[in-house]
Amino acid sequence: MSKGIFLKPLTDPELDYLATRFRLLGEPMRLRILQAVCHDTKTVNEIVVITGSTQANVSKHLTLLASAGILSRKKDGQCVIYGMKDKMVMQLCSLVRSQVKET
Repeated sequence: MSKGIFLKPLTDPELDYLATRFRLLGEPMRLRILQAVCHDTKTVNEIVVITGSTQANVSKHLTLLASAGILSRKKDGQCVIYGMKDKMVMQLCSLVRSQVKET
């Protein structure tokens, strides 16, 4: 790890928060969902079509991402609409992606 990334040592709660965030982002389906909603909001059905997964699987992951504050959730009649709440997550994904070397 590069020297000077953290100005001071992280507290236990901060470490727990970071670990939880990274665990959430460690699941490919959740990354597919984030990619689906990163530019504009989508209904659950739209996310299901984009990801090619089942409604039950997508709903499970959406609940986790919304509970963690990464996605926003809005009910509109019978539909539930999800969008990005924490834009820094996509910046983090972009940063990590820039480090991936093509093979």
